[in-house]
Order: sequence, then C-alpha cells, then structure tokens
Amino acid sequence: MQKWMRAAGLALGLMGAAAMAEPQAASAPAAPLTLERVFASPALNGPTPRSVRLSPDGQWVTSLRPRAADRERFDLWALPTAGGDWRMLVDSTKLGTSGQLSEAQKMQLERARIAGTKGIVTYDWAADSKALLVPVDGDLFIAGLDGSVQRLTQSGDTLDGTISPKGGFVSFVRDGNVYVIDRGTGKQTRLSKDGGGTISWGLAEFVAQEEMHRYQGMWWAPNDSALAVQRTDESGVALISRAAIGADGTTIYDQRYPQAGAANAQVQLWVIDPKSRRRVRVDLGPDPDIYLARVDWAADGSALYVQRETRDQKRLDMLHVDPATGASQILFSETSASWINLHDSFRALADGSLIWQSERDGFAHLYRFAQGQWTQLTQGPWMVRKLVGVDAQQGRVYFLANKDTPVEQHLYAVPLTGGEITRLTAPGMWHSATMARAGNRAIIEASSQSQPPQVWLADAEGKRLAWIEENKLDARHAYAPYVASHVVPRFDTITAADGSVLHTKLLTPPLEPGKRYPVLVQVYNGPGAGRQVMNIWGGALHQYLVDQGWIIFSVDGRGSPDRGVAFESQIYRAMGGVEVADQLAGVAWLKSQPFVDPKKIAVYGWSYGGYMTAKLLEAAPGTFAAGVSGAPVTKWELYDTHYTERYMGTPQKDAAAYAKSGAIEDAAKIRDPLLLIHGMADDNVFFENTTALMAKLQHAAIPFETMVYPGQTHAVGGPKVSVHLWTTILNFLNRTVKNKD
Repeated sequence: MQKWMRAAGLALGLMGAAAMAEPQAASAPAAPLTLERVFASPALNGPTPRSVRLSPDGQWVTSLRPRAADRERFDLWALPTAGGDWRMLVDSTKLGTSGQLSEAQKMQLERARIAGTKGIVTYDWAADSKALLVPVDGDLFIAGLDGSVQRLTQSGDTLDGTISPKGGFVSFVRDGNVYVIDRGTGKQTRLSKDGGGTISWGLAEFVAQEEMHRYQGMWWAPNDSALAVQRTDESGVALISRAAIGADGTTIYDQRYPQAGAANAQVQLWVIDPKSRRRVRVDLGPDPDIYLARVDWAADGSALYVQRETRDQKRLDMLHVDPATGASQILFSETSASWINLHDSFRALADGSLIWQSERDGFAHLYRFAQGQWTQLTQGPWMVRKLVGVDAQQGRVYFLANKDTPVEQHLYAVPLTGGEITRLTAPGMWHSATMARAGNRAIIEASSQSQPPQVWLADAEGKRLAWIEENKLDARHAYAPYVASHVVPRFDTITAADGSVLHTKLLTPPLEPGKRYPVLVQVYNGPGAGRQVMNIWGGALHQYLVDQGWIIFSVDGRGSPDRGVAFESQIYRAMGGVEVADQLAGVAWLKSQPFVDPKKIAVYGWSYGGYMTAKLLEAAPGTFAAGVSGAPVTKWELYDTHYTERYMGTPQKDAAAYAKSGAIEDAAKIRDPLLLIHGMADDNVFFENTTALMAKLQHAAIPFETMVYPGQTHAVGGPKVSVHLWTTILNFLNRTVKNKD
C-alpha cells in the first residue's frame, strides 16, 4: 500500500518550520478560494514539471509539463543547459494515437500512481543524447532534438518500452512476450515464445509494482550485449472476480490477485542475447516461493546483482550472477527480526565495490562493500532516504537524508571512504534530487510551506547553475490571488506512551480571543509511506479548509517511516494498535488547547488512513464528533501478500493478530457519525472491504452514511469528481460537526 492521499485530492502537508509560538493570524484575503478553483486548471501549485532528467551528455534538461488548459495532459519539453529557452519537443496531441488504453496499460498507470494522466507519461533518453524514446497510448516513438518524431509501432498495445544503454535496441512487451527492435536495421525480433494467458515475459508482477516499487521486468546490460528478463507464471495465483461498477454498466475483471497467505506468482529470471536469442536461466535458489526484489548489472556488464527476498521478508540475499551460465552465489545477506525495507540505494562501481543501504544498526545508512569487507559511510540516529549519485573520480557519494531534522530532507555528500558529511542544500525546505551518472550535475526540486515546488540544475556542490522552473510566487502566479490568506502551519511534538517523540502539524484560521474552533484530524500513519509532518508545499485544499474555519491537525505516530527500526516496527503483528494510541494522544493534546472546541473534532483518512479512521472510532467512541473513511482496508485477509505479510504474517499462522487488527470485529462499537467512501472500480483496496464493514454495521443496526464513485479506482479524483468528493465530505462534516449545536 503506497501513499494514496492524492486519491482524495487532499494535500499531504502545508507545513513550515514555525516555532512553538501561538499560531499567527493571516492578513485579509485578496480573493475567496473555492473548491472549484482548487481543482481547476491551471494548477494553483504553478508550473510543476514531472520526470525532469538530464541528457547523458549533460547538454539538455527534459521534463513532462502539463498544459495550461488541461492539467492532466503532459507534453515533452527540453531546455539546453548552456542557456536558452524551454521548447516543446513532442506535442502529445499531434502523434495520431487513439488516446485509448488497454486494461493492462491503465493498471500500470495505477501502479505508478499516475492514473488519470494523459499524453506523455514517461520517456527514455538514448545514450548518444540525440534522441528520446517516447511511449504514448501503447505505441512507441523516437523524438529528435530537432523536433522530428519517428513512429516505431502501430499496434497500440505495447508495454514498458525501453531504449538500450548504447542506443542500439528498443525493447517492449506485447501480448506477454518481449520484442526488440534493432535501431540500425529496423528489424523487430521476438525474444520469448510462450507468453500469453498466465505467462508473461518482461513485466513486473502485481506485488512488485504495487508494493515493492519495482516497475521493471527487463534490464539491459550496459553494453547492449544482453537483456535480463523476468518470466512470470500467475497460474497458481487465485483468480479474483473484481466488479468494476461504472455509470453505464458493470465489467467483471478476472484478476490474478495474491491475497495474504495465498500463492504468489512464480518468478524466474533469464538472460537473453538480443541478436542470437540464446538464453540462460538464472539460478535463484531451490525455494520457488521468493520475491525477485531488484536486478542490477555490474558496471562492465560482467555480472548481475540480484536481490532475492524470502517470503516472510526477514531475509534479503544479494546474489552475484554469471550472465553466461546463470550460476549464482550469495555475496551478503540482510536479516531482520521484523521485516526488511526494500530500497533503491545500490550502486555497482567500476572497481568492483558496491554502495549499499542497510538498517543493520537500527537506522538506514550507507555502506561500501569491497572484497568482502564493509565500510560504514554514514551513521547516527537519522535515516538515509535515497542514494542519489556517486562520483568515483572525486571520491564522493551523494544521498538524501533527514539528518538535520525529521521534517526536512536534504542532499548530502560523504567521501567514498567515509568521513565528514556535507549538507549541500539550504535549510528551510524539503528537497529531492537526481544526478547525472557521473555525479557532476544534479537536478534538485524543493518546496516549503510558503514556496511551491521549484526545480533547478546544480553542480556537484549543490550550487544552482540554472533554473529549470523557478515557480516564483509573484503577481503572475496562479496562486497569487490567495497568498494573502495563506496560513503557515506550526510544528510541535508530543510524547507517546513509550516515551517516543511524535511530530505534529497544525494549521489554524485567524484566531479570535476566546473563540474555539472545529478540528479535522487528517490521518494516515501507515508504514513505509504516508508521512504528513514535513516541511513541503502541499497545495491549496488545506488552505480552503482553513478559510472555511477548520483547524487541520496531523501526527506521525509510531509505525510511520523515517524514524528508525524501533519506531517503525512497533506495529509488527499488531496493526491498528500503537498508531491508534498515538493518534488519540494527539487528540488529547488538541483538547488541551484553548482555541480548540473539544466537542468538534473530526477525523479523516484515505486507504490506510481510512482504516485508521474506522479503528479510531471503534477504539474511542465519543472522542470524535465524526469520521470520514475513504477506501479503507477493513479485512487484512483481503489485501495482498507482500504488503500484508510484511507486517502481519499470514492469516493461517497469525489468525488472532489479523482478527484484532482488522476493522470488522469491533465495528459494532462505533457510535459516532461515519461517512464511508470508495471507488467502485478499485483494484487495490477492493470495494469488498467497504461492503464488509457496511454489512457489519447494518447487522448491528449502526447508522452510517455512504458515497461511492462508479468507475473510479483507488485514486478517486478528477477536476469535477474531486469537487463532488469534497463537497460531499464537507457537507457531512459541517452538518455533523462544525454547525452542530
């Protein structure tokens, strides 16, 4: 389960590094903010490019940009790094595609959390920096920097188009088989033969995409000599009939969905020569019930590094694989008493050493592995979040971490041999970054509670060389009419029952002396994602709610990520326990504040947050005036293997934990007004989760309200649908909380 607050259109955090002082009143608004404007085009966040990348030669920056009149459609733009102006490379409306997507293509967008977007959603640079591969609506195009576009396919049914590192081939999947196009001859070759039905080649299986953050199923060798390809057999996975209920009828999809405790897909890894089609199978060990976590090539293509994870997710083996024979051996292993958190912080260097991230000392840190020996590069009570780049010539490793404060993220550098850590980005903002392979240039994105996302090109010291998108909040900005009423949140801390420090976020309207205000507690608190107390720009919806007189409050309780193994693992085999207690501790803190109306505190959450809403109403009847639960998981037995078993084990071995952690057993304890919301075509948290809770409440004669969305998946939204969604939520909250005597 990945972060799904976007599903409900709710910003995840307009937070600032405000001090502990009383919230300050904002100045009078210059224009009223409406729900319609919050979700209309152009976006109030300003021009925020997506998929910003450097060309391999560093001469160009490219990005996907939404159209001013259609925030859901993206085109491909380019900027010369030596200076010049942005120009559109590929206009998505002029490619002559159908605009229609297959169910498989739609589900890939859903897994990547970009469902609902149109036009160009991804692209790949050719190694010579002279062209780009652009997949659009199931077909593949080669775009030149001169504005030319060459169409490679006409079928409309390709998946996962990829250009090889040297640019000699383009690979893709069609009908479950892998194909390559030789760019020199134009010849198209099928590399696999038995794809189709329950067999697929070159595609990441459902749980890999949904839960493991692995979206690839094929990996090119650096010299184009071979292609590592995943073969997936889903014949043993339970066939779940999922009803996608739409406005014009119901479509039944028979989906291979591995529910907790049930069979997973069987995954193999093969190495295939793209010219001769010779192939060898990689030895992944004798146990077929494992996860193929990650696949990487050595810098010179002489070996594969394959991460193999056990079904219980307590052991991760790094395999060194000979691509010529498929033979493998274990280089090292990571183990945990609870679970292993997968990551992408791995780099195989030209000298044969590896950069690796591990939580072996209780926090996520970087290590160098060379000739069987470990060197710890970073350490301390903070978390490395991502390896960004390595400059082997200069001997530096670049990474993102929360070293200075848990509510901000910065780019840091450390010597390749370990030593002093240097912060390269300025305090007061939340940063993300990508780097050129050589580690000499970076693309940095940053935002804060008062600054929408900015993107710039930087050198290896973090110095800005050029703006990619300044997104200056001036009079021309789309958000300018509403800046006068913009509220800066405040950070605070409370203490959990075990003494853990919990970080909180609070936004208030202008406070009048002696007046008490209603509160909306926005909750997620799931593991691995969904943090809300961060110093980032979060959009306009929170500001609209504050304008309507609501206080917005969040707390990142135990079980949430980025605070270390001991903090996160307290939910092991006990979901819906300590994180519920921590949310209630936050409510107790709220009720002690003189500006809070203790009788008018509501709770809202989506996905894991929807689950938390139900658990909170069950655990503490009368504490909340009302709750809004969006797309909740109510029975963990219904959710998928990799996510659920990581934290809960299996229903067969841990039945008591499943019953206690679910939201069904204690549903009859709910006494407060409840609004349930769900998309009726949700393929992630099945609609059955909500209907199971409905049935339990109905059989116990517990009243509740419901809003369901035909045709909508887990990401309920869209310009008009989002307005309807939030009108529904606010009508409910105004009636049951804000305006109730």
